[in-house]
Amino acid sequence: MTKLSVNINKLATLRNSRGGNNPDVVQAAIDAQRFGADGITVHPRPDERHIRYDDVHNIKKVITTEFNIEGNPQEQKFIDLVLQTKPTQVTLVPDALNQVTSNHGWDTIEFKQYLTDIISTFKTAHIRTSIFVDPKIEMIEGAAAAGTDRVELYTEAYAHRYATNKEEAIAPYLAAAVAAREMNLGLNAGHDLDLKNLNYLIRNISWIDEVSIGHALIVDAIYLGFENTIQLYKRQLALQQDLAV
Repeated sequence: MTKLSVNINKLATLRNSRGGNNPDVVQAAIDAQRFGADGITVHPRPDERHIRYDDVHNIKKVITTEFNIEGNPQEQKFIDLVLQTKPTQVTLVPDALNQVTSNHGWDTIEFKQYLTDIISTFKTAHIRTSIFVDPKIEMIEGAAAAGTDRVELYTEAYAHRYATNKEEAIAPYLAAAVAAREMNLGLNAGHDLDLKNLNYLIRNISWIDEVSIGHALIVDAIYLGFENTIQLYKRQLALQQDLAV
């Protein structure tokens, strides 16, 4: 079954808005895995406006599930953090310095040599690598040529089109996912996935290894409770077995 990795960045944003340590993001990571999350995702940025670098070290010490660190490896501080903490997976995202949230994947052709070199660095440390990409076959091919273990499909376009035409929304993602499978790449997905659009994605692309969900899950948790929300998302993933197309 596709794994659910819970991104806890938004909880860190809430903490930072008031100072102090409430909510405690380390405890949130512990609770998320206790409530059924298969992994914890964090995305530290250079300005530490949500997850801080010391949060990453502290979370790594206490969780027993998979740990995924996202970020732009063009920052040496990020590279050092990953090599020091040795997460299960590092997801390479081409964020600009002050970017609010991720909004595009890598151009794996233009940055092929750079990605090849940094992927080699992380794989030498026995850290699984994933490249954040748009659903374009040429970008999948470039990622494979760079030596990555997985790609993560940037699903914002799918989420935006799902409400009006879900068949058209899924089409480029299905083509990209098939290409990734043919190239023996693992497959992740993330961005704007929620309780409405998640199951359709999984039913059509049942071989997705992992989805990383943060914003929508934390918003749902405000109304539904953290534990219940994680279980509701897990249920959407479990439905792929009975409803697969």
